[in-house]
Amino acid sequence: MRNFENWETQDLEITFGLNQVWDNKLITDWLSATATFSEFEIELIERIRIRILRNVEFWNEDELKLQAIASIIEMANFTSDAFKSFSQRPLSATINGIEIGGRVDFMLAKGRQKPIEPYFFIHEYKQETKRGSNDPKGQLLAELLVAQTRNENKFPLYGCYVLGRNWFFVILDGTEYVVSNAFNSSDEDVYKIIAILKQVCINIENLHLS
Repeated sequence: MRNFENWETQDLEITFGLNQVWDNKLITDWLSATATFSEFEIELIERIRIRILRNVEFWNEDELKLQAIASIIEMANFTSDAFKSFSQRPLSATINGIEIGGRVDFMLAKGRQKPIEPYFFIHEYKQETKRGSNDPKGQLLAELLVAQTRNENKFPLYGCYVLGRNWFFVILDGTEYVVSNAFNSSDEDVYKIIAILKQVCINIENLHLS
């Protein structure tokens, strides 16, 4: 089995015919999400934002996950009867005769005890100062491709990867994928990041209503 971490974007494009597009209504609609926050929520978000601003360049991966990403996910409030959050769960599929799999950092999926039908992924938690050979976009796309196969390509897959303070949002729809520009969680973008994450819940709920 070839692990998620061993895939690069170009490998996936050549092997599975994936194609990056730059103009996509799905991501335009997703990134246009808005949210209203109470004074209490704004106080909490500002606390998170300042903590990121002052510390992100020094955090290791576990500290980034604990101090920043978990807090932002909590503000997004991923709570629904239609899905549940899972972390470090195995996911695999055989695509074109190639077995791909590994453990997923974070996903929203249907299922109570284990993920059955995945919808949304967060990948990487890389610290800001680390520069390695791994391709976080490729790893996330590999996860989305496996989820797409398991879901029998019934709907687009949503995800994001995080590099330090920067969040990149991704959609895989058939063989086409699109990637957003970076959103900086240490400035006012943090409110937009949370709004975009909240929209994920709405999108999943709508799948169950359609």
